[in-house]
Amino acid sequence: MSEITTRETDERRGSATIVDVREPGETAAGMIPGAVNIPLGQLKSRLAELDTGRPVITVCAAGARSARAAGDLLVAGYCADTMAGGMTAWTAEGRPVQSP
Repeated sequence: MSEITTRETDERRGSATIVDVREPGETAAGMIPGAVNIPLGQLKSRLAELDTGRPVITVCAAGARSARAAGDLLVAGYCADTMAGGMTAWTAEGRPVQSP
């Protein structure tokens, strides 16, 4: 698992699955376009929704939950990275967001 920048995440949006592990109430403010919302507490029970052959980038509000999620995904056999700074960094840089 690597901690990658918002720029790297933006560049890899087309080749990786972005998993936003925040709760639905948190995602109401916006998500990275194309991201899927699987709250951290549901991740292990929803692994079948993710393609094991596609890299995953995990995202949360600031980075702590997404690091835990990426670690869980690695244990489960996925190639996973976490985005440093979370959505706080993403929106502070003016990167695009969409409604869930």
